[in-house]
Amino acid sequence: MTEFRAKTKTFLQAGKIFLLVFSILSCATSSNAYKEIDHSVDQSNYSTAVDTIVKRQESKNVLYSQKNAIMLFLDKGLLEHYAGNYSASSADLQNAERLIEEAYTKSISEGFLSYIANDNVKEYPGEDFENIYLNVFNALNYYSRNDIDGALVEIRKLSNSSGKLDMLARKYEYKDPKTGAGLNDTVRKETGIGDLPEVKSVKFSNSALARYLGALFYQADGNTDSSRIEFDQVYRAYSTNRNIYNGAVPNAVDQARNVPGGKARLNIISFTGLSPVKEEKLIIHYLPFQHPVLQIAAFKLPVMVKRPSVINRIEVEVDGEKKFDLELLEDMGAVIEETFNAHFSNILLKTYIRTIIKYVIADVAAMEAVRRDNALAGLAIAAGARAAMDASEQADIRMSRYLPDKAYIGGINLDPGTYSVIIKYCNGNKVIYNEKFTDVTVKSGGLNLIQSVKLK
Repeated sequence: MTEFRAKTKTFLQAGKIFLLVFSILSCATSSNAYKEIDHSVDQSNYSTAVDTIVKRQESKNVLYSQKNAIMLFLDKGLLEHYAGNYSASSADLQNAERLIEEAYTKSISEGFLSYIANDNVKEYPGEDFENIYLNVFNALNYYSRNDIDGALVEIRKLSNSSGKLDMLARKYEYKDPKTGAGLNDTVRKETGIGDLPEVKSVKFSNSALARYLGALFYQADGNTDSSRIEFDQVYRAYSTNRNIYNGAVPNAVDQARNVPGGKARLNIISFTGLSPVKEEKLIIHYLPFQHPVLQIAAFKLPVMVKRPSVINRIEVEVDGEKKFDLELLEDMGAVIEETFNAHFSNILLKTYIRTIIKYVIADVAAMEAVRRDNALAGLAIAAGARAAMDASEQADIRMSRYLPDKAYIGGINLDPGTYSVIIKYCNGNKVIYNEKFTDVTVKSGGLNLIQSVKLK
């Protein structure tokens, strides 16, 4: 700590840093601001939810500021998808993907300096799970527009070697290009801070949902070899990511893979619930500074909070007689929490460093006032600095609000023909919501896929 104190006094000009730290007061959008949209989503009025976003963005008090453009495109793109506006959804999700890529490139070029900036004052860069699932939903957009090639392009962005899933597994394995040192070692060298939170790696490297959709799309495209590989990868995802997939592979996977001759397969995918969202958590931590007012620091950090769903069973009825339940394929909420954990350790590291820098500067100024003037002057500086630092810190709780929590799949082998389908969302034996599909044409030799969404 003594070494860092000396470094701080020599290469950080206290006056400039104080202006930077205390003049930037961030303000996050309150969850109440989304109340009208949330109500429409709860009622499955997705078009109304989209219209509300558009109206808010055209008003003086926009809901999504320019630095939150990624959130805008993600939220609007997902809601457009649920509303069946597939072209508009693709445009929004592609804009979100482009901005996420630009933000990632920018973060690399910023280097260590990004560690002393409050995340809320920067453009929202998107989360890893958002960058994964936007391709899943864009693939479904393309399929819904009868464009299997376009759907496969989106899936390959995830599943190819050096694709997003492969990159995610290595993203937080930071190594200094010159020394080969890890992130913690590099930060210790730059700051002199010895006790740092440890940076974690991502324990998620494969998505059963992406692989399953890829298998269906390849199957529809007549590419049996690639379809076989993707079906195998569903099983691999379950075996290598047991922290996410702690159950058995759904029977529907093998059933979709092996359709009897002369039969046509009707596949169903359903998304339920709403994913966890970030909320601010206050953590109190002791710091070994000289002035007693500065020895207890308040860290404000984002944590994931679940949004429980009332739906725990989905029953499908075909032509009023053939009945089966859908099976859980991917707990998207669990994926979101897991992929956020590694990012959270980076956030914790940044917050810790930023707080230490602020408190060192304040401690130096307060103790100098004590020596130069008196204890009361030092107390005034320490208390004022502490209040300003607490006001300037705010957890970055930005993220897309409308990702589903779970993905279910199922299906049935039928004679080619036209059918009526009812999807029943249940809590135990109680039916909460029905979605009806009439005149569903089931053809052999192609992909017959019904998609249903109930974010409740």
